[in-house]
Amino acid sequence: MKSFHPPVRTLMGPGPSDVNPRILEALSRPTIGHLDPAFIQMMDEIKQLLQYAFKTENELTMPVSAPGSAGMETVFVNLIERGDKVIICQNGVFGGRMKENVERCGAEAIMVEDPWGSTIDIDKAEQAMSDNLDAKAIAFVHAETSTGACSDVQALCGLAAKYDCLSIVDAVTSLGGIELQVDNWDIDAIYSGTQKCLSCVPGLSPVSFSERAAEEIRQRKTKVQSWFLDLNLVMGYWGRDAKRSYHHTAPVNSLYALHESLLILQEEGLQNAWNRHALNHEALAAGLESLGLKFVVDKEYRLPQLNAVSFPDSVDDVAVRTALLNDYNLEIGSGLGVLAGSVWRIGLMGYASNKKNVLLCISALGNVLATQGMQADVSKAVVAAEAVYSA
Repeated sequence: MKSFHPPVRTLMGPGPSDVNPRILEALSRPTIGHLDPAFIQMMDEIKQLLQYAFKTENELTMPVSAPGSAGMETVFVNLIERGDKVIICQNGVFGGRMKENVERCGAEAIMVEDPWGSTIDIDKAEQAMSDNLDAKAIAFVHAETSTGACSDVQALCGLAAKYDCLSIVDAVTSLGGIELQVDNWDIDAIYSGTQKCLSCVPGLSPVSFSERAAEEIRQRKTKVQSWFLDLNLVMGYWGRDAKRSYHHTAPVNSLYALHESLLILQEEGLQNAWNRHALNHEALAAGLESLGLKFVVDKEYRLPQLNAVSFPDSVDDVAVRTALLNDYNLEIGSGLGVLAGSVWRIGLMGYASNKKNVLLCISALGNVLATQGMQADVSKAVVAAEAVYSA
């Protein structure tokens, strides 16, 4: 065996996304102790930067030392107890994972299901809440990574307030890519991931809890079923006290990387980041549609950072993705669940959301589709994308 040197890829799948070189450099800085005063000062800055990214003043805002799926579990195991009832809106894979978490907490999941590729139906959600006035929370995905559909967080959180229950939001793919306002939208609990629009390395999950949700955690009747994810314990380390208690050995260098990625986001500005993702999506969409590909999601509800496109039955899904990887060092994603084998998921997240990648994807995909017998005019598709940038 010898040292592992990965190939250089352009990552345009559903995650991870391309990592900014500044963040890779941050990873290589000297490791120090996780209770070192200098490290604790950086932790305070991470909290402030996450509050900026989430647009919140929530004191209970921090990164969980594990990937986005652990952020999801952190929220559910801390807020939900055995016997509780939770309304879950599902329009893709990740609503199903919420259901798994609720049931493993010993709670009851009331499912509100919408077709994959559609946005969450607000009227159906309200009917479920009206029928279940004893529900403790309503949970839903802001940006459904399996389909590329965006749902109306503000409206759904408005329902939670109307029916006096907690709102739980999956923002794994939305944080840093589209508008997200935790305080203004009255979100009670939210979790995300570092490997999507933050363009950081995988392995951390930013979370934030309103004071109302934090009080629910403090007033639990039973212990949190996970010792590692119990926020009553974790906050002894991530709290603002000068003397912090040891809970676990934090991923020191990964937190350097997160600090750098959040600095980059702050330097660009949230609105500028949202606008950049939107512009690059419009250019990519123009090019892909010119190639003859169709979007799964209606234009009104499409995510700019995650583009799900269907392809003809005559096209070999695996052969296309393999050719892109081998011939162009370009990664795009396959479909999940009911969409497996019928769609590609093309990410334009964070550092990867740029004009160079848009044009690479259009030209490379067009060339490969031509070998599969599709009448794909690459030059015309590139011109269509360029026209968006010119406008």
